[in-house]
Amino acid sequence: MAISNALITLGTAPVQVVAPNNTPQRVTLHNQTKSNNHYVFIGNESVGTANAPHIDPGETLQLTLNPLEALYAVSDPSGLPLGVLIQRQGA
Repeated sequence: MAISNALITLGTAPVQVVAPNNTPQRVTLHNQTKSNNHYVFIGNESVGTANAPHIDPGETLQLTLNPLEALYAVSDPSGLPLGVLIQRQGA
């Protein structure tokens, strides 16, 4: 299992935060801001603040991506830090 991590500063345009891989990926995402009403939204390449689930300030979310799936994110407001930990299964 290969592990990688990153701190990504998000804006209002979708940013790929997890690239597709040939094996499943376990992903941990952490909205690193502590300010009220500062949200990170996750989804596909068309993610936006009006069409996607969000991660509250200071919250952590774990999910598993299937092979060849990518994950994108945006923030409201722009400039929020997102902590990303990726565990590639079988790598």
